[in-house]
Amino acid sequence: MTDPHRLRAASAAAVRGAARGAVAAMAMSGVRQVTTGLGLVQRVPPEEVLVQTAPSLFRRIPVDRRQALIELIHWAYGAGGGMLFGLLPRSLRRQGWTGPAYGFAFWTVFEAGLAPLLGVDQRRHGGRERFALLADHLLYGAVVAASPWPHAD
Repeated sequence: MTDPHRLRAASAAAVRGAARGAVAAMAMSGVRQVTTGLGLVQRVPPEEVLVQTAPSLFRRIPVDRRQALIELIHWAYGAGGGMLFGLLPRSLRRQGWTGPAYGFAFWTVFEAGLAPLLGVDQRRHGGRERFALLADHLLYGAVVAASPWPHAD
């Protein structure tokens, strides 16, 4: 039987991880404003996924509201990733390398697994775009691993 204290602690760590994941996705959004503005990234992955998987829904969203939808989806996805991070063993979450490694893993899973599964053509992305997206995922990992509650996490 599971110890109720351990279950509560794991649940709390998952909730805190989800909050950090949402904040980390927001930080990524800031980086993406720069990388898209500089022309390094043509279309951010959440937008590309929406265009590929739900084009009719995407077209029905008013143009001036699309960016908000893309951001909200990205933040929710980031929160989910943060929640998963919060479920990692505490001893692993406390290692300095874990956050960037987690961000790298998130990027790799998208690039190698989710993108092909969702029909996102990764071949059109050049090396600079892939590097820019990798960099923002490393930032995601660093932020999601940064704990304002070190005594609890």
